[in-house]
Amino acid sequence: MRTAATPIFIRPGRMWCGDGKPAQDGLALLIEGRRITAIGASNAPPENCEIIDLPQATLLPGLIDAHAHLFLHPYNETSWNEQVLNEAEAYRTIRAVRHAKATLLSGFTALRDLGTEGAGYADIALQRAIAEDLIPGPRLKVAGRAIVASGCYGPARRLFRPDCCLPQGAEEVSGCDEIVRAVRHQAAHGADWIKLYADYRVGPDGETRPTFGLHELRAAITCAHDLNRPVAVHATSDEAIRRALEAGCDSIEHGYDGSRKTFALMARQGCAFLPTLTARDAIASYRGGHTSDDALSEAMRPLALTFRVALDEGVTIGCGSDVGVFAHGTNYRELEWMVRLGMSPHQALLSATAINARILRSDSSLGRLAPGFCADLIAVSGDPTRDISALRRVTLVIKDGVIHRRPMGSS
Repeated sequence: MRTAATPIFIRPGRMWCGDGKPAQDGLALLIEGRRITAIGASNAPPENCEIIDLPQATLLPGLIDAHAHLFLHPYNETSWNEQVLNEAEAYRTIRAVRHAKATLLSGFTALRDLGTEGAGYADIALQRAIAEDLIPGPRLKVAGRAIVASGCYGPARRLFRPDCCLPQGAEEVSGCDEIVRAVRHQAAHGADWIKLYADYRVGPDGETRPTFGLHELRAAITCAHDLNRPVAVHATSDEAIRRALEAGCDSIEHGYDGSRKTFALMARQGCAFLPTLTARDAIASYRGGHTSDDALSEAMRPLALTFRVALDEGVTIGCGSDVGVFAHGTNYRELEWMVRLGMSPHQALLSATAINARILRSDSSLGRLAPGFCADLIAVSGDPTRDISALRRVTLVIKDGVIHRRPMGSS
């Protein structure tokens, strides 16, 4: 890995800047230090710089996944319960280091990690190690342990002896006082975002039910906003989504069963929606054996309708995959699903760049190729604005002005 000292001059076949305009031919980009300093005609480069010619590639901003779990690995390898109960925090952290590297090399230069799922505050240590260049990985926004209602998460106590003392995948609370205390506790440990679970599979027959009352959600979100922490809410049922919106949350995660009326409310409030389509597809494949190449599965058909409603209502839709449920480094699958379910490639790319940067409150420095922005950018073979699967063919990854992956044959 080279340092960020030598200027880099890149001449791609085309450039997509994340500014709402189509990809353009004949442009070049200059990086000096950790910033993009110029974009213009592809003519003579300045002296004493590294030149990278990519005539068959598209240059675009580094991708962002706004719903990730670096401390999980695919459930068809090891179930969620086994990971939380049997894998030590140190072991899970070592795996997370590998996951972070795989993520970066696949072109995702920033992530929002929404809970360590039983690994304490190890995400905050991982964030620091990446920021200090001790290990390679994407820029991280982290949520610490996440917050759940008492008895409403996993490992589910009903599946074990009643005298077992089970570690939980998130911090348990009951009532306004406890939920406010947990928000302050997590913020004090360094959480950038507060993650709440507004519903879960806690009904008598395992059906999804709301787990926090509106008063509890309001108390938590008010406290988080007082501490300048935005709030992400796990909510799949329409009632839980509505409560979270009424309480003033900043993003809804999953939203699988939202109604048109609720998505219209989401759009009016400017709340972001992270649909995590790939997670549902992956879990369905583990249970039923279908593959993503099949006709739309029974598990995905309802999501296709919900996603279309969110699009029609003008909801701000970001790219959030829930990676960790499936393999790290294959986050691009979420963009493929977004296109398959109704977005254009251009829309999906915006979701994973400029829109996600805005959701993460980093749109003054990330998500676009522009002078003054952070030098987080990638190149892919082909044109992802026409064929989103080009994101599978990453040839160049630069984060913070440092080359982490370079084209084969270049020095």
